[in-house]
Amino acid sequence: MTNPRPTPGTPTQATPAAGSPQGITPALTPPEDLRAALAARLGGAARAWLDQALDEAAAHPGAHGPISVWELRLAEAGRRCGPAHADAARVLILHAAGAGTDALTRVYFQGTADERRAALHALPHLVPGPDALPLVEDALRTNDTRLVAAALGPYAARHLDPHQWRHAVLKCLFTGVPVDQVAELGRRARGDDELARMLADYAAERTAAGRPVPEDLHRVLALTGSERPSPGTADPHGKES
Repeated sequence: MTNPRPTPGTPTQATPAAGSPQGITPALTPPEDLRAALAARLGGAARAWLDQALDEAAAHPGAHGPISVWELRLAEAGRRCGPAHADAARVLILHAAGAGTDALTRVYFQGTADERRAALHALPHLVPGPDALPLVEDALRTNDTRLVAAALGPYAARHLDPHQWRHAVLKCLFTGVPVDQVAELGRRARGDDELARMLADYAAERTAAGRPVPEDLHRVLALTGSERPSPGTADPHGKES
């Protein structure tokens, strides 16, 4: 049975995160549910490896020395659990280790692109406040669409300020990241006249250049409640007046 396509910004996303089991988004799934879902999909050897990795992480939490045991397991996750399950496995390891902002920052900046993505997915489970926003901001500066999508999970929805968040939505339109990947899009876009003006300007620029306007732009514009904004009126920096 095929799941219906959800409205952008609802708690579930139409497309699961890359490296995650079908229908599961690590950033949105409580760790206990994520572990159960992953265990049901892994073969015996992979499940045994994950159980051991989680036990090691729980026994050696935080950061000890230049590298922790569980950080080595992050690097192995793709090979041990398979690419389809690697993100979920890494998020579970980070959670079992109780990785805080410092540990996640080290994983993010010293790890591979896959490990960076997992650190971003883990943020809403491990960092209650805005301390880890520099990781989100760094990911949004890249041209790696998988990192951009991972950065715009529940953590960004809670902590990015309006100026940063609007530009993140525009970044999705520029780079082709589906807006279904933006957590809480409906809530944050609702009534945002500044976002509506920015979208209108972008649409006008595309039209003037003879280029198509992304369908996702119209979807986000509808969420703002401004169906027909006047182009050319946005602040060039998208800041609130």
